[in-house]
Amino acid sequence: MVRIQRGKLLASCLCVMAAVFLLVTLQVVVELGKFEGTKFKNSHLKDGRAEMEAEPLHLHPFFNRGGLTLNRKKTLAADSFPIMLWWSPLTGETGRLGQCGADACFFTINRTYLHHHRTRAFLFYGTDFSIDSLPLPRKAHHDWALFHEESPKNNYKLFHQPVITLFNYTATFSRHSHLPLTTQYLEGTEVLTSLRYLVPLWSKNNLRKILAPLVYVQSDCDPPSDRDSYVRELMTYIEVDSYGECLRNKPLPPQLSNPASMDADGFYKILAQYKFILAFENAVCDDYITEKFWRPLKLGVVPVYYGSPSIADWLPSNRSAVLVSEFSHPRELASYIRALDQDDRRYQTYIEWKLKGEISNQRLLTALRERKWGVQDIKQDNYIDAFECMVCSKVWDNIRLQEKGLPPKRWQADATHLSCPEPTVFAFSPLAPRRRSLREMWIPSFQQSKREARALSLTMLPIPLPSPEEEMELTSASMVNIHH
Repeated sequence: MVRIQRGKLLASCLCVMAAVFLLVTLQVVVELGKFEGTKFKNSHLKDGRAEMEAEPLHLHPFFNRGGLTLNRKKTLAADSFPIMLWWSPLTGETGRLGQCGADACFFTINRTYLHHHRTRAFLFYGTDFSIDSLPLPRKAHHDWALFHEESPKNNYKLFHQPVITLFNYTATFSRHSHLPLTTQYLEGTEVLTSLRYLVPLWSKNNLRKILAPLVYVQSDCDPPSDRDSYVRELMTYIEVDSYGECLRNKPLPPQLSNPASMDADGFYKILAQYKFILAFENAVCDDYITEKFWRPLKLGVVPVYYGSPSIADWLPSNRSAVLVSEFSHPRELASYIRALDQDDRRYQTYIEWKLKGEISNQRLLTALRERKWGVQDIKQDNYIDAFECMVCSKVWDNIRLQEKGLPPKRWQADATHLSCPEPTVFAFSPLAPRRRSLREMWIPSFQQSKREARALSLTMLPIPLPSPEEEMELTSASMVNIHH
């Protein structure tokens, strides 16, 4: 009897355990089913891109800097915002609804929005611009915008009229650009007038016993400006300390040998000991002015400048730099530097503006005051934010014109938005050594880019203006039911 009862109890336990096991198994199957469903749903995605790339009709923005915080209801309304498609993956953002004052636009690098009816502008990063990959055919309501702040040598095609005029809006180093970036390497007037790194002249005179009057620091050798050829010739007439990879004759301390340390405090203190810095750009273009010019001014050193032909328009004062273009030969420049080195009174006139904290150049002051972006300033937008918002605002301006039944305003860049002549090389003397180097490729490269630009102009038909019916359709498609 006891055995029978024990058997029944054991059987009951086994039944309960089996039931529990079945429930657990069923739950696992259900979860696996959910997983497989999700996996199947996303099986067409590549490179880990979000699902929105495969379903461009529904915008699900990811918000960060400058983005709007939208609840579910507002997210659904995002379908009504104009789309700004970065054709170059500069920002890496697959979707963001960005606020630009009273306006908002959806910014993305997702090319599946190419044919979306709300796509209104394509944004290009100059270095990545390629005539082999363009959003064609170009529609009448598609604006093109160019952002190019880097060296001209990165993409010569942009410097020819047939290419630069493809763009409606530009942000370049030229003052004539719709969003000028000429002062992109200058934080503000305070760094120019600061005496933080200034070494007194009497101390510099003492240091002349162990230092040359001139210092040269470059690691990008043989660029289109052919600066190394000039400096090599200059070195035959005056002593130059060269710390970089190019023409190096003096080593940096090991902790400063990395190019990334060129903005380090220790590096600044070394340069500040010199009287003159050779500030030579890698290209000769109007308004292309880099940290090579601003750095010596910050440090209280006189820049000996070669680069932008328009540099006189950006000097802090009329007498704050020695301009190489005013001398016909390095020999003459060397003689002038030597005379300044030996005459404290004349040398002092080049740094008097800094000692007094006076910047007399109104063009420079106005440019810094009116620019809509900051440099290394977390309280201000950076220039990419400003570029995006410039395009967004201009697109919205035209939408509002269309709402009133008025034709949209047409913007177009011209040759002044990027102006660079064909590179040249220095040839100072028949005795100068003939060196085959990287510099020999720049002229053929420029000429080839000119041919490519001409070919592109033959393939790109003029952009047709939309018909009144198309204007009405575009306006209704871009209407937003949210008042700004």
